[in-house]
Amino acid sequence: VQLQASGGGLVQSGGSLRLSCTASGFSLESYAIGWFRQAPGKEREAVSCISGEDDSTHYRDAVKGRFTISRDSAKNTVYLQMNNLKPEDTGVYYCGATERYNDYEGKVACRQYEYDHWGQGTLVTVSS
Repeated sequence: VQLQASGGGLVQSGGSLRLSCTASGFSLESYAIGWFRQAPGKEREAVSCISGEDDSTHYRDAVKGRFTISRDSAKNTVYLQMNNLKPEDTGVYYCGATERYNDYEGKVACRQYEYDHWGQGTLVTVSS
């Protein structure tokens, strides 16, 4: 099981980037996929996750309305479209995969400890 995150870069505040998380050796289709980020000196935090059961999604409050997570099963890839980027979005972005089902409330797994497989990070830098 291998995950490859890509698409990071340097962008000005208000700009956009699209991150990709591509799997090799397995199909992403039935996995929950999460994007997490780690800013310098801070702990890794969940950004957005998409369910492997029903493609339901979760976003942290700070990115709602700006980021969109989506799945392209034909390309075995999950995307994170990031619009209206802000300097506080700067960090290394990681994608993870888990076979966990939604919880009893139907919410997608979106905590670090729930994820079993990780890709290397891709750096996003947003300048002011």
